[in-house]
Amino acid sequence: MTGFDTLPLTRPTSQLVTIFGGSGFLGRHVVRALAKQGYRIRVAVRRPDLALFLQPLGKVGQIVAVQANLRYPASVARAVEGADVVINLVGILQEAGAQTFSRLQADGAGEIARQAARVGAAMIHVSAIGADPDSPSAYARTKAEGEAQVFAACPDAIVFRPSLVFGPGDSFFNRFASLARALPVLPLAGAGTRFQPVFVGDVAEAIARAVEGRVPAGRVYELGGPEVATLEHLVRYMLETIRRRRVVIALPLPAARLQARAMEIANTLTLGLLPDDLKLTRDQVILLQKDNVVSEAAKAEGRSFEALGIIPTAAEAVVPGYLWRFRKAGQFATGRGESSQAEVPDTLAKNPLDPGSQHRPGRASGPSIGPNAANPSRMGTRWGTRN
Repeated sequence: MTGFDTLPLTRPTSQLVTIFGGSGFLGRHVVRALAKQGYRIRVAVRRPDLALFLQPLGKVGQIVAVQANLRYPASVARAVEGADVVINLVGILQEAGAQTFSRLQADGAGEIARQAARVGAAMIHVSAIGADPDSPSAYARTKAEGEAQVFAACPDAIVFRPSLVFGPGDSFFNRFASLARALPVLPLAGAGTRFQPVFVGDVAEAIARAVEGRVPAGRVYELGGPEVATLEHLVRYMLETIRRRRVVIALPLPAARLQARAMEIANTLTLGLLPDDLKLTRDQVILLQKDNVVSEAAKAEGRSFEALGIIPTAAEAVVPGYLWRFRKAGQFATGRGESSQAEVPDTLAKNPLDPGSQHRPGRASGPSIGPNAANPSRMGTRWGTRN
């Protein structure tokens, strides 16, 4: 028998976890979370030499990077040998050369699951809210195909579908803040689309609990933060945080498609050297036509953060701590009549920034306050605390 039912809950040092995509934005947080628990970690990446920055997150020899390419099954098989748990975090927002949605998010996920089943390892797969086999978006369609292949190979697999993931180093708030620093106007495709931003540390916590065997297997979990907001609202919140005034324009669908096509042509003419902050594809425009929030079915069926015993962290608790660098005067920027803002920014906000904030430090267990009796968690241990 394979799956999470066979995993011991008390000896992480005897467990080997292979993480595909462990050097990415989410991956480095998952690696840190598991390393703090004592798991031995094998990070499977295309360029192991570019993943050496992960080693200080654990003890000597605890984290090892190995070469693996999802387009070559033999390398995948070597990466999972001897593993007790296999985690797949691989995903791309746009295709580039041989790195296609189909190869990575569909067939690649299936190959990882098949190799995990071969060695009897438990399987955890990270997909995305919006995964749909009938979606006109290739991204969403291949995400659904990947889930199907994972469950076909590992019926006891656990699949997590996060909404928009934010945190230090994210590609959302940082991207728009960078654009706001350079451009006087911010045109938005899908300005009215709703998102449910989720803190990367909370997603890592959910994955860590799954590795421990504390998450029922064979299910798809949808992970979203405490607040649902439109893309335009989130961008305006970013502008308020970095204290910059910019014109935000909601593009109609035809204009958004035209903009995406222009960016695709520009990227081709520059041989792929167009800055990532400026890249936009027609597939992404299609994806932005559908809300990206936790479904009512997931909430009713216990397939959300609440069912996992995790109270999600609000954006207001974290985002200002890493966006301050985009202010004109950096950490010394102040607003008129806002003396408190002159303080050196802290990555972890202990108190809500305003009455409308969804940050609830009095009851949540998040990066700012650590665990509490009502909701046991190691988030405080992983992210630090402030007194």
